[in-house]
Amino acid sequence: MRIRDDNKIQAIREKAIDLIVAQGFDGFSMQKLAKAANVSPATLYIYYKDREDLIMQIWVESFKKMADISLKNFDPNMSFSEGLRVQWMNRAKYCMKHPEQMQFMEQLRHSPLQVKAIEVMGAEFKKAMRTFVHNAIKRKELVKLQVEVYWSIAFAPLYNLIKFHFEGKNMGGDKFALTEKTLDETLKLVIKALTP
Repeated sequence: MRIRDDNKIQAIREKAIDLIVAQGFDGFSMQKLAKAANVSPATLYIYYKDREDLIMQIWVESFKKMADISLKNFDPNMSFSEGLRVQWMNRAKYCMKHPEQMQFMEQLRHSPLQVKAIEVMGAEFKKAMRTFVHNAIKRKELVKLQVEVYWSIAFAPLYNLIKFHFEGKNMGGDKFALTEKTLDETLKLVIKALTP
């Protein structure tokens, strides 16, 4: 039996993320990954059952990192505006520090694997978010909305700003760099939109 080589696994995962971000899921294969990671295809199957298993393991690891950072200094009992601010700043820091993982997670979110990805989301993270939203609704700090509508208003603006930042330009083609001022201005509008 072969000994698990954590350094090799990490290198494989990093190459997989690079390939998926560059070529999408349709362009990603185990053969391409083996070549890029300078390992034999058989080596990949020591650590992963198949392509989907590899993608889902990377998703779980990436999501856990993002969830841990998102929950830093966050308490589900915070006021809605304070809690959302902590979430925004934590998520922005994570995305800026790990752009490839963020882009990988975004691609997965728009793929058929999204359903499986949602199933494996961390229970602690889901519970914290659910409690936070329910507390805010109870305190009449947040309008009651469908989860999809809430997420679209509460977090989609943040991720769109980050996407523009990574592209380095806005929709008009002008230079764009995300600043704390832009984050604050946008967050204030989001809070205003979600407050009864």
